[in-house]
Formats: sequence, C-alpha cells, structure tokens
Amino acid sequence: MESKQQENLNSVTDLQLVGMSCVNCAAKIEKTLNAIPEVVATVNFATEKAHIEHAGSIAPEDLIKAVQNVGYQAFEMNSPTDVQSYKKEAAAEYRRDLIHFIVSAILTAPFLFEMVMMFSGHHEIVPRWLQMILATPVQFWIGWRFYRGSYFALKNKSANMDVLVALGTSMAYLLSVVVTVLNWQEQHVYFEASTAVITLILLGKLMESRAKGKTSEAVESLIRLQPKSALIKKDNEWVVTSIEHVMVGDVVLVKNAESIPVDGVVVEGSSTVDESMLTGESLPVEKNTADHVYAATLNQDGVLQVRATSVGSKTQLEQIIKIVSAAQGSKAPIQRLADKISSVFVPVVVAISVLTFFATWWILGDLQAAFISSVSVLVIACPCALGLATPTAVVVGIGKAAPLGILFKDAKALEQAEKIDYVVFDKTGTITEGHPVVVQVVATQGNRQNFDSEKILKLAASLERGSSHPLAHAIFSEAQHKGLSLYGVSDFKSVTGLGVEGVIAGIRYRLGRPSWIVDGSSLSLEIQEAENKGQTVMVLADDNGVLGFISVADKIRDSSKDAIAALKELGITVMMLTGDNEGTAKEIARQVGIAEFKHGVKPSDKANVIVSLKRKKHVVAMVGDGINDAPALAMADVSFSMSSGTDIAIETADVTLMNNDLMSLVHAVKLSQATLKKIRQNLFFAFIYNTLGIPLAAFGMLNPVIAGAAMAMSSVSVVSNSLLLKKKKV
Repeated sequence: MESKQQENLNSVTDLQLVGMSCVNCAAKIEKTLNAIPEVVATVNFATEKAHIEHAGSIAPEDLIKAVQNVGYQAFEMNSPTDVQSYKKEAAAEYRRDLIHFIVSAILTAPFLFEMVMMFSGHHEIVPRWLQMILATPVQFWIGWRFYRGSYFALKNKSANMDVLVALGTSMAYLLSVVVTVLNWQEQHVYFEASTAVITLILLGKLMESRAKGKTSEAVESLIRLQPKSALIKKDNEWVVTSIEHVMVGDVVLVKNAESIPVDGVVVEGSSTVDESMLTGESLPVEKNTADHVYAATLNQDGVLQVRATSVGSKTQLEQIIKIVSAAQGSKAPIQRLADKISSVFVPVVVAISVLTFFATWWILGDLQAAFISSVSVLVIACPCALGLATPTAVVVGIGKAAPLGILFKDAKALEQAEKIDYVVFDKTGTITEGHPVVVQVVATQGNRQNFDSEKILKLAASLERGSSHPLAHAIFSEAQHKGLSLYGVSDFKSVTGLGVEGVIAGIRYRLGRPSWIVDGSSLSLEIQEAENKGQTVMVLADDNGVLGFISVADKIRDSSKDAIAALKELGITVMMLTGDNEGTAKEIARQVGIAEFKHGVKPSDKANVIVSLKRKKHVVAMVGDGINDAPALAMADVSFSMSSGTDIAIETADVTLMNNDLMSLVHAVKLSQATLKKIRQNLFFAFIYNTLGIPLAAFGMLNPVIAGAAMAMSSVSVVSNSLLLKKKKV
C-alpha cells in the first residue's frame, strides 16, 4: 500500500455506492479497489461512498466496473445527471425494499398468529403444508438478496451479513421442508423462524436507511441552498438563465429576498446579506460597491448587481460541500479496531454456530435444541452495529459543524481535537483582526493653531492619501468613516521607515515615527503609554512644533478574550506567539488573559515551538492565518486556520474557521468531545450487544425470531444514538 502513495496518484474519483448490507460489504469493495495497481481507496459504509485516489490512466468507468463485479452498484457524482441517476437508483432500491417488506409481513402474519396460539397451549393451528407455501416465497424471492450477496461474498473469499442470514434461515427452512415432506409428526417445523427473521431484518434495514439518510442532512441542506437559475445581463437586457450557463464575468441581478447565485463583486447597489449558511454568523453583513458576496447567501433588502468571479463548482459553497463530504467519508483512527474485528467476525461466528450445534446436541442429546441455538447464533451476530458505530457519529458531527462555520477536513482532525491540551495562537490576524485601525487621535494641548482631534486626523489623512502602507490605510479609512473632506497636498515626500511630509495650504507638515519628529518633548510620556498598550504612534508636526499624534493598533477580535477563557475552563493551556516587541506582546496577552507568550518569534521558529511542546507529550493545536504560520500548522497535532487567512494557511490546516471567530475553536473542541463520546457509547453498545447476544443464543436462551429482531434493532439504535448529536449544544 505504501508504494502506491506516490505522485502517480494524480486523480481523484468519488463514487456513490448502492447495495451494501453491512460493514463487511464496504471492506470487500475497499479491498477489491485497492487490489488494482495505482489505486488507493477508502469506503465508508455509513455514507455509502468510496473515495479513490488513482493514476490518471485509470478511468472512473474501470473503477465502477470493479465495484459491479463484486455485486454492487456505483455512480460517479460529477454532474447533475450522475446525481439524478444515483438518486433514481437509491429511490428504486428503497421502494423495492418497502414492497418486499410489505409482502413479507403479509406472508409472515399467519406465523405470528401461530406463535401467539402456541403460548395459549395450541399447536400448529396453521397446517404445515400451508406454512411451507407461505414461507417459500419469503425464503427465495424476498430473501434472494441474501443468497445473491452470499454468492458474491464467498466468490471473493469474504463473508458478510448476507452469509449469516442465508445460512441461518436456510437451515430453518430446509429442515422444516424435510419434516413436512416426510411427515415427521414428532418433529417441530421452523417456518415461522425463517420468515420472521427475514421480515424483521428487512424492517431493520428500512429503518436504518431512513436514519442513515438523516445523518447527511447537513450536506443536503447546503446543496438545496444553491439557486437553480440567475438573472444575467445580455445586450442591456436581463435574461433568466440556468445556473449552469452563468459564466465568470457575467453581471447578475439579485433582487430583495433572493439568494445570490454566484461568488462575485458588487458593481452596483447596496444591501445587507445573510451569510449564516456559510459562516454560522447570524448577523447580516452590509454590502456595497466593490464588496465580495457569495453563492447561496441571502440578499435581505436592497437590489444588487454582481459581477461573477466564481461559478458552479468553483464557488465557496461548492468548496464547502466538497470538504464536508470528503470529511464525512473519511475514517477516524478509532474505527480501525471495529474494522479489524468485523473482518474476522463472520467466520468466527460460523465456527461458534457449528460448535454450538454439536456441543448442545452432545450435552443435551436434543437435536432440536441444538439446531435452534446454532441458528440463533448465526442470526444475532451480524456486525452491522459495530460497523456503523464510528462513521455515523462522524457524519453527524462534521455535518453539525458546517452550519456553525467549522470545516473539518477529515475524521482524524475531528478525533484529535478532543485530545488537545495545548493551544498555540499566532497573534496577528488570529487573536487580533489582522489589520490596524485608529484607536485614538490626540491634539497636543496648547498647540499654536488650536487644532482639535478632527483637524489632526484630516491633515494626517490628506498626507497619507494614496499610500498602500497598512498604517496609512488605517488613517485614511478612519477619515473616510468620519466623512471628512481632505486637503490637497503639494511637494509630497516619503521617507522610508520614518514617515511622510508635504505642503498643505502653504504650510509644511510632517507625519511619522516619534523618533523622527519628537526630541525630548514632554509628549514622549504619552507616546510611551500608548506604545505600552501595543499601539503604534504617528506624530503630526509643522515647522513650529508638534500638533498631535495618532495611535494605531491591530484591534483584538471581540471573541478572543471569551474564547481563551472558555479554553481554560476546558483544561487547555494557551500560548501566544508573536514577532512583535515585548511591550506589545505583554499588553495583548494581558488584555485577552494569556499568561504564557513568546515575543520576537521569527516565522521559522514557530514550528520549533510546536515541536518542543509535542516532545513534552502535549497534544498541540496551532491557530494561525498567514503564510508564515503554515510550517507550524503542519507540525501541530491539529491545526486551525481563520478563513480570512492566506490560501496556503487554509490548505495546510486541518480545520477552517469560516466566521473568523475564535469561539468557533471552542465549539470545534466541544463538538469533537461530544462526537467521540457518542462513538464510545456506540462501540460499547455494539460490543455489549454481541458479547451478550452470542452467548445467550449459544446457550439456548434466545430463539431465532427474537435474535432477528434484536439484530435488526441494534443497528437502528446505534444510528439513532448518533443522531442525538444534532441536538447537542456547543
């Protein structure tokens, strides 16, 4: 397997599967696909999907054929036609199952009457020949699926639930036929066992299918958000067109209360947009000209004209759907134990059934009791619950995270997040918002022109207009926000690393670092106080002296302090890394409640900090947003990236926080803890079910009908327990 994981695997195909009956079916398909050279496949029984990395020379049709050769249907999901084909086949299969169950239940009803009468002392109210007539179509028409599944399983040298059911019901049916045909009056017939077991298993599969369908509702709801059509501008007219025909560069009209059909930039109009389906943030966001908008978000009041920048599968919504779907289909490390047990489970159960038959016959001398016990062992021992325990919880957990603006890239990240005991934060763009803003404007007392703070800001913004420097942008944006009209500037000069100067209304002004402008002034105490708070100070002066100063700072995110406090309550230690000076680092750490921080850290040293903590046996999470965070993100046990960060940080991270809110990190950890709790509960239930069920059946304490009902309900109970995650508050 290791040799396959090379650059040869340059293509990815995802297949939707139909026809699996238990986790061993998934294992069989996975083994078949991985037997193909230059193919690495993962099959998820809960989502019924196969994720396949393969060489470009291997066509998806070859992979589908390989799946079909072992008895299952597979569909590639690359186009609306593929999706429709799968949905049509899945719906047809469900209808077939429902019809088969109804027919089977009708044919089984007389046996239930027979069983009730037996408890009141009457025997064989329904004649044996009629029992055989009723049981035969159930066994060979309704139950044909089990024989077909057994054939493909045994043909491929594996065993699954179909083998157990086919063996158990066939033994009961054939013995009953022999007794009926040879008219052995002293022997009991077991037609009721074979028919009831098949009927109950069908009922269990129907209930399981419905429950499993609910586990992936999160992705389905995201898909339904995508508008089917758009109003685009063609030849100065607005024309309704299918969403598939919208191209990058098209201008789209979005009316009040309509969903935006593309990712794009507003070219005309203003409105507020509900982006909660992408970010989990409930408050609407104001949108004006030049602002970005995203497909499937809801335009709330105004009318917008949007130029498309991404369409179809390239929109952020589609990328989220792909990430969530891939994560739901991945395997958590905790699932390995269940997979190993399931792979040997059926042969072991068959051996236990045979041993039970001969041991009971030898000890009790009762052939009938031996037969009943061995059939019960076969029927009750299906490993479905064990196979569903982990993936169903993973699907629900990752699906619940998506609407909260938390995107897990795989199940491993979901599992690891529960174990975190150390979180390392980058400062800029993570604890802070990543862009400086003006925090105070101070006019020097007694300045000769008697300028107020508004005049100071107006002069500074006039000097900084047109500059691309982040500090200049902060000052200019503040003046724009206050609606100030700016002055014209002549004889402008920029002194690299120090500041700018220019002439306004005949007076030369300078704006820049205090050390460039202030020398021994009493203003230095105020500057020192601002700098100790982590602010950057820019002083404004004319030829006669200092007029005032502007403090600029990278604003702390509103959620940072609460998130860090919540992490501490969870028993997690928090550290901050920054390249800033000690004073700034100390002040930011004080404001958000971080006791442990490192300042002056170079980008290359961040990864070394992570490695050092891991050597001390900590499970470390790294939270960052920039290119310089990528090495540290890659080294962490679990890495989190803000969606406002760079593409490389998002690609490197295990979890993306779409709403740039650090409380989402807390929610991710809590959701991971809740999901792993459900997985452990499910595994406990599944293990206990089989640990208790098989001995009870072997010792004759369960008849096949009760065993069949218990087996059917075990899978439903595990899936239902996973679904309770949807109601979990984080």
